[in-house]
Amino acid sequence: MKKRFIAGATCPKCKEMDTMGLTKVNGIETVTCVSCGHQMSQPEEHVVQEVRPNEQVIGIFKPD
Repeated sequence: MKKRFIAGATCPKCKEMDTMGLTKVNGIETVTCVSCGHQMSQPEEHVVQEVRPNEQVIGIFKPD
C-alpha cells in the first residue's frame, strides 16, 4: 500500500511534526501517525451519501 506523507502536518495526539501518512482504501482516506499510530478517517463524498442517517457506519463496501 502506497503512503503519502503530509509535509508540515502535526499529529493531534503525540504532537510530532511530519509523521502523518495518508492512504486511501475503498474510497476512504486514512491518515496515520507513524510515530504513535493515531488514525483519522474521512470517506469520499459518494461514500458519505450511502450511509443511512441513524446508523454509525464509516462506509459501505461495494466491490466492482
